[in-house]
Amino acid sequence: MYRLQLVLMICIHIAFIFCVSKCQGTIASDSNPKLANQQLNKNETEAIEFLNQFNKRAEIIYHQESLAEWNFYINITQHNKNLLTEAKVIKSDFTKEARNNASQFDWSRFSPYVSRQLDKVLHIGDAALTDDKFKEFTEILGTMQYTFTTADVCKPDGECLNLEPDLYNILAYSRNYDDVVWAWKAWRDAVGPGNLDNYAQYVELKNKAAFANDQPDWGAFLRSAYEQGDFEQKVDLLYEQLQPLYQHLHAYVRRKLYNVYGSDYVNLRGPIPVPITGNMWAQDWAVLLDICLPYPDKPTVDSSEVLKRKNFTALKLFQAAEEFFLSLGLLPMPQEFWNISIIEKPNDNRIFQCHAKAQDFYNRRDFGIKMCTEINQAYFNIIHHEMGHTQYHLHYKHLPVLFREGANPGFHEAVGDVIALSVNTPQHLQSVGLLDEVVDDPESDLNFLMNMALDKIVFLPFGLLVDKWRWAVFDGRIPKSSYNEEWWNLRLKYQGVIPPISRAPEDFDPASKLHVVFDVPYLAYFVSKILEFQLHDVLCNASGHTGPLYKCDIYGSKEAGRILAQMLREGSSKPWPDVLESVTGQRTMDARPLVRYFEPLMEYLIEENEKNGEVLGWPDTDWMPRESFNLDCCQNMAQVTFPLAILVISLSLVLCVPREVPRSKNVRSPMIRNNNEDDAKAFLDSYNTMAMDVYYKDVLASWNYQTDITEENQQKMIEQSLISAAFQQEARANASEFDRDGFTEDTVRQLEDLLYIGDSALEDPQDLQDLNDVLASMETRYSTGEVCLDDDDCYSLEPGLTRILAESRNYAELYWAWDGWRDAVGGPAREDYKEYVRLKNLAAVANDQPDQGAYWRSWYEVEDLEAEVLKLYNQLKPFYQQLHAYVRRKLYNVYGSKYINLEGPIPAHLLGNMWAQSWLNLLDICEPFPEKPDIDITPALREKGYDALKMFQTSDEFFASLGLKEMPQEFWDHSMIEKPTDREVVCHASAWDFYNQKDFRVKQCTDITQDDFITVHHEMGHIEYYLQYKNLPVVYRGGANPGFHEAVGDVLALSVSTPQHLHDIGLLDEIADDPDADINYLMSIALDKIAFLPFAILMDQWRWGLFDGSTQDAQFNQEWWQLRLDFQGLVPPTARSESDFDPAAKYHIPSDTPYIRYFISHILQFQFHEAMCNASGHTGPLLKCDIYKSHEAGKLLGDMLSLGSSVPWPDAMEKITGQREMSAEPLVKYFQPLMDWLEKENADMGETIGWPDSDWMPDTPPDWPTPTEPPATTAGASSMAASLAIIIVCIFLFMFR
Repeated sequence: MYRLQLVLMICIHIAFIFCVSKCQGTIASDSNPKLANQQLNKNETEAIEFLNQFNKRAEIIYHQESLAEWNFYINITQHNKNLLTEAKVIKSDFTKEARNNASQFDWSRFSPYVSRQLDKVLHIGDAALTDDKFKEFTEILGTMQYTFTTADVCKPDGECLNLEPDLYNILAYSRNYDDVVWAWKAWRDAVGPGNLDNYAQYVELKNKAAFANDQPDWGAFLRSAYEQGDFEQKVDLLYEQLQPLYQHLHAYVRRKLYNVYGSDYVNLRGPIPVPITGNMWAQDWAVLLDICLPYPDKPTVDSSEVLKRKNFTALKLFQAAEEFFLSLGLLPMPQEFWNISIIEKPNDNRIFQCHAKAQDFYNRRDFGIKMCTEINQAYFNIIHHEMGHTQYHLHYKHLPVLFREGANPGFHEAVGDVIALSVNTPQHLQSVGLLDEVVDDPESDLNFLMNMALDKIVFLPFGLLVDKWRWAVFDGRIPKSSYNEEWWNLRLKYQGVIPPISRAPEDFDPASKLHVVFDVPYLAYFVSKILEFQLHDVLCNASGHTGPLYKCDIYGSKEAGRILAQMLREGSSKPWPDVLESVTGQRTMDARPLVRYFEPLMEYLIEENEKNGEVLGWPDTDWMPRESFNLDCCQNMAQVTFPLAILVISLSLVLCVPREVPRSKNVRSPMIRNNNEDDAKAFLDSYNTMAMDVYYKDVLASWNYQTDITEENQQKMIEQSLISAAFQQEARANASEFDRDGFTEDTVRQLEDLLYIGDSALEDPQDLQDLNDVLASMETRYSTGEVCLDDDDCYSLEPGLTRILAESRNYAELYWAWDGWRDAVGGPAREDYKEYVRLKNLAAVANDQPDQGAYWRSWYEVEDLEAEVLKLYNQLKPFYQQLHAYVRRKLYNVYGSKYINLEGPIPAHLLGNMWAQSWLNLLDICEPFPEKPDIDITPALREKGYDALKMFQTSDEFFASLGLKEMPQEFWDHSMIEKPTDREVVCHASAWDFYNQKDFRVKQCTDITQDDFITVHHEMGHIEYYLQYKNLPVVYRGGANPGFHEAVGDVLALSVSTPQHLHDIGLLDEIADDPDADINYLMSIALDKIAFLPFAILMDQWRWGLFDGSTQDAQFNQEWWQLRLDFQGLVPPTARSESDFDPAAKYHIPSDTPYIRYFISHILQFQFHEAMCNASGHTGPLLKCDIYKSHEAGKLLGDMLSLGSSVPWPDAMEKITGQREMSAEPLVKYFQPLMDWLEKENADMGETIGWPDSDWMPDTPPDWPTPTEPPATTAGASSMAASLAIIIVCIFLFMFR
């Protein structure tokens, strides 16, 4: 499988080469980026295009290399080593070609952001080697790494020990000189001599790579990462400021070791033998705290015992670390982090590299940490260090790949450590229950500072000398014969340490340190220690801390977190002095905060050393300890009790294990497109498997946000959306690499579906991020909007404002609710919407459409959808105008000429609905024959104890009666069918497919009304569609066209709402089977469905105009009301301006939901209804058909639903109706009796058909509420009014019976 992935990587690489060569012209064949005799390209737009293409491919290539690296580290085998070598070769080829293409640009006049990326493309490190040399290099490096990672040392009794934790523990906790020397020497014998020749070859190849990168040697190349020519000198000056503190600490610790080991092993004027420092490399002396505490009678700050006593696990340590970052307002670890991370050493006998690493998986969603956690404070600090890397990864993940790194290498190492400075304070540990006692006095402070210094100050010279040694090796000052000698000379010079026994050139002790044989630069750790305290100083000031710096705890400071996040988001997109200045106000690194932090300890050490007559430094440099160690000493190790080890400062490498987008086995560049259909099918199968996983997580994140509106859930939703977008982008790229000529129709259809990916086609990740942010902003504003009478009396849209619009007949109250809602959610969305239009059009162009409106219309596979829709509407317009005239008269009877003009449009707030899209709530005043039995089932639903669950169960039973699929248990377990009282939610009803073939849900704030009873069936229709096509490939899991999906539930509601059916299920006590009752019934349906038709058209007519530019942003609201006048015959109750943005008051506008589907669904549902009624054996008027319990009708519908979008929609329609075109004739037939009645009624009343007095506006409404008229529309008042109306009707009927 992995070899297949490697082949795919090669194909990606070929495609990339082709793409950039087409953009830039001929690709240079020379690996040197300096092109001779060639005109350089000065076009910045083409450079940006090249970088965009590079970034897309780089994410995939880097991922594959990281995957190989990850697999090697977590399961070290020769096989995985070979795969890692192959992956590195492929990445090398890719970066080499990218370099050649970048070199063709003259970027002297480009923007800094573009120039900086191109410069980074040019400097490609090892990849600059020729192919054969690069492969040789990766094999050598792999061999050294394999030797290091698989090494163990064995005692004479046959027991073998690993570096972690076995040898670590011996060095840390044994005070037996022979034991620690044995462990120290045995490790070096295991990993040093065998790597000497390899390292010499490694040096030769690294220098070749440096030269190919225009640097004299590899050390110079490494220093160039710091972008300062005199960086080495600056580092030396920093260390000179800190050397006195180190020397005083060295003298103090040397005395304490002398007290333990005596003069045979410690010379009070000489260097210290490495093994007795408690660490394999003497880089950390923290385990010596027990003998070095200035005041041993005072409490220590080691929380290790408390961690064990409180049963902390590795997971709990990580969660505690995450909580600190969250307290600063930084980002939570994504779920993928917890899924991927390996935080304990596996116990399955594989060889696992325990060295802690944080991994960035380059797909902007997957991040993880690998380490062998033990339960102690040292590991707690390491966890913060590694999670600091992950915070960096999370913050810069949307930058181009080349900028996904620290501002300089030291920045990345500093982030977690600066947090640990707060975590380690005694006050913080006590506040989180990890320290039993804190004594706030100078002596305890010195104990604390000593603990910190044994870690951080001790490390400084080692952090400097490792790369000092390598630089001298690379520039030739240290030949192979002197590798080991000079290593120890530098350790003596900087650290004042020596080996416990004589060392020979062939021992090659540097190879005992992971970073040397793993090719990891080390100066970053020294730099990070300077930055750590510099940043701590700034963050403490931001948090408001006063007092000594070492007592500062920034926990909970959002301001400190904001400053830190600002730095993290920059990645390496700017020179590091610029980034540092933006945070600290300084452009250079400064050791003074570190000195100030440890100043009390320095004063103590000076005094203590002077009192004891200590010699500063190690003038007896030739001294060596007595060689008394013998191998047999280790026979007694079984008696030594080793507590948990203390791990050394760790490095995070950028690695990754994402779910990569599937690729076919032989993906080729566009120059040679793949015409093998078996490959295409294999690719589609792989895509389908991965898509179900990716889309499940995407839908789940959206569900979590819409059912619990929080900033955290919003951010997770956006992040997951971006992940899905990246997945779709790559799937699209892969699908485009097939030559589909000659493929079967099904394969072609699936591949073509993958080519058009909506917003995910946006090529700039920032555009996609911006679009998601804009949409989230608009939807959150909509979903949390409220209209308030006062601070304690606020109404949300559902159910509060919706009920006012539905039930009130108070003109002013209706206006208050209508206008208040638009003020709350409309105007504030205007600027967001302008940006939304711009970004959506960019996406449309990326989908090969001129604008977003055209893209939406393309889904219907109709040449001119707009013309087709208008043609259908024109057949129905006369009916709408008759209904409009009739309703206008009824409203005139209620509100009079002040507010209703019988020749003009209707004020939009009087029609019983916030958007005047349904007029059903006017049935009480519009019923043609009010003496006939009422067909509103709302009272019956409430009287009979219906709740939301019973409404859904009733709907489910209807579907089941047709032989269709019942709702699975997951539906009932997970759906949200009532509005929660404990959180904000998006109430707008919606049905959800989670793409895992078992999880389907509805989200609805159900009210017990007839309207919501119908809505329940509509949403359940969506679920039935999902259930029927769930086994199709993911690309086919949709309606045959978008209107099909909306029609399914509604077509069943046509049966459910018939009086006979409602009577049969006990929701209508009495029905009258006569023409007058039929007209009443048809009026109730028309007030919902016919009234809706023009609104369903104009919603997208308006958006199409915005997208194609025919409506300018200065006319957004004007054009909206012009369309509402033209199509609906409506006006706003008061004048509106461009400071208003009334379209945003309708959910589908801010939620980015196309609307023409609802018009189409209203056409289709009557076509479907007619076909299913015929199948059920129904005879008589279409309006009386009830298909309840007809398995024949159910089969007809089910067969169509099971097709999903696997066939063109005319084929699906033909399956159920026998027709291949949409037709309004069944709808006209259904309503013909009402149309005839309306024409006669309006003629008798002399009504004007249409609204010729189109300039008319109603009078300004009075204020509401007035001092003498308190708000009447509470739930109780509404119920009382309804009850009173019923009583009056009953008396009237009794009197005239």
